[in-house]
Amino acid sequence: MSSLVRFLFSLAAAIAAASLLAASLRRRVQPPRLPDLFNPGTMAARNRSFVLWLHGLGDSGPANEPIRNFFTAPEFRLTKWAFPSAPNAPVSCNHGAVMPSWFDIHELPMSPGSPQDESGVLKAVENVHAMIDREVAAGIHPDNIFVCGFSQGGALTLASVLLYPKKLGGGAVFSGWVPFGSSVIERVSAEARKTPILWSHGVADRVVLFEAGQAGPPFLQSAGMSCEFKAYPDLGHSIATEELTSLQTWIKGRLKTSQDKES
Repeated sequence: MSSLVRFLFSLAAAIAAASLLAASLRRRVQPPRLPDLFNPGTMAARNRSFVLWLHGLGDSGPANEPIRNFFTAPEFRLTKWAFPSAPNAPVSCNHGAVMPSWFDIHELPMSPGSPQDESGVLKAVENVHAMIDREVAAGIHPDNIFVCGFSQGGALTLASVLLYPKKLGGGAVFSGWVPFGSSVIERVSAEARKTPILWSHGVADRVVLFEAGQAGPPFLQSAGMSCEFKAYPDLGHSIATEELTSLQTWIKGRLKTSQDKES
């Protein structure tokens, strides 16, 4: 065998051996594992928070997503946001027109004495509770869960927080109302009564009258709950930047770290 042939055989054998070695290393060496921030057992998971935002009648979740851009404080670095959309349903106050609606609304403007769709509200509450339960199961402490909503979403926020069996971080109602009668108070658990409420309402609101908002704190007081009520003199039926700034500060003051929860 010539020296050239022997050289070629040796080269082929060396290449084959190198290929086998590389394949063996690929099997043995695993890529470095990234930190599992969302494992329920990690400190990062316990320090996460969840903000659920419920939109108003005829609106949608995606249309409200820019709200999260106001929350720039470092405390919100591990915050998960959710902006669900209500199902389409006929709405009585709009002559039966079908639109996104969490429950039926019988009349607008909304006043303290307006009739309420209590059965529809309670059904919607079940769906909100299912969203909250999923986050709790994923490792987020209930103390770091905040439910917020505007108008119809604000009314649903109030109902959801009151009827959730555990204390939550808080509920924030914007231009909302009390969507059921006083008989529901009997269903509010001792833990739920500890959940703080922030209520913001525009004095110039002509859709959900300011008086409907004012009826909220006395209702909550009768349930043994605390409520911080903020009135905005020139605000109509909308959300102001000032309200969102206040909400950021309010949530920051109630976020709990793992050390807080263990103490």
